[in-house]
Amino acid sequence: MTTVTMRQMLEAGVHFGHQVRFWNPKMAPYIFGIKSKIHIIDLEKTLPMYKHAVNFLGSVAAKKGKILFVGTKQQARALVRAEAERCRMPYVDFRWLGGMLTNYKTIRQSLKRLKELEDLRDSATFVRLAKKEALSIMREITKLERSLGGIRDMGGLPDALFVLDVGHEKIAVTEAAKLKIPIVGIVDTNNIPDNIDYIIPGNDDSIRAIKLYLQGVADAIIDARGSIIDEEVIAEKEDTEKKFGGKSLQPKKKVFKRGAHAKSDNESEASKGKSHADLKPKGHKSKAGPKVMVTKVKRENVAALSKSTKEETVVEKLPAEVDVKSE
Repeated sequence: MTTVTMRQMLEAGVHFGHQVRFWNPKMAPYIFGIKSKIHIIDLEKTLPMYKHAVNFLGSVAAKKGKILFVGTKQQARALVRAEAERCRMPYVDFRWLGGMLTNYKTIRQSLKRLKELEDLRDSATFVRLAKKEALSIMREITKLERSLGGIRDMGGLPDALFVLDVGHEKIAVTEAAKLKIPIVGIVDTNNIPDNIDYIIPGNDDSIRAIKLYLQGVADAIIDARGSIIDEEVIAEKEDTEKKFGGKSLQPKKKVFKRGAHAKSDNESEASKGKSHADLKPKGHKSKAGPKVMVTKVKRENVAALSKSTKEETVVEKLPAEVDVKSE
């Protein structure tokens, strides 16, 4: 987690307020003085209040809560989108739609419509649509994505709001206050700190100041969520060990004894030295039949036969004239 220091706030221009003629008297406790007709914010009060607000947002994230980032000013849009996506939190960076919190039922229907149009765009039937109809669908997707793309995965009302300019986002502040959702807000010298639960007095126009606020909050949320993952892993490991009686689940290594191993090696070498016949069991008899030899055939019978007749045919036709000797 990055620790924000007073020097970083000075370099980012957090201490610069608005012109004196635009100030709000309710911000007087947080003003250090006036220089060149511009109010200077007291950073000795801003720094501890910022850390307190960041710790609160970290505790919300540690309980798996949703924190909605709100910053629709031109210079804050890209930073809000980048930091909110980095810490995986919902955000509104284009325009706050009236009733986004108080009339969330209608917003949910719009999110459902966006999902249906995206499914249609990715399907095979979209190619067969008329050019005018396809163009109309793409325009509607772009419009809904621009306004609701950051809250599509919010899944309900947020647990807290982080507002970068409470004056510019007064509709969001009013809706959150009506629903009693905690609000963390950057309050400049020209704004009213009413309905803000965690006030951070500071410059809300400087890009460097906005980046400093967002990075600190995003880092706190990431650290809080990382601790949740570590705790879940430890708890899962403990439950597994309880199920198996505290025994380790790692496979046991095989241990070979020297004597038994040497004995098996000697036996294998001895078996290799024996012949195939020695390895036959006792009482084994060969299945091969007796050998037959033809000794002699009478010449006169052979002469009577045709010259083309083979000697094998003679043996078959005159078995009586053949002396057979068995070994």
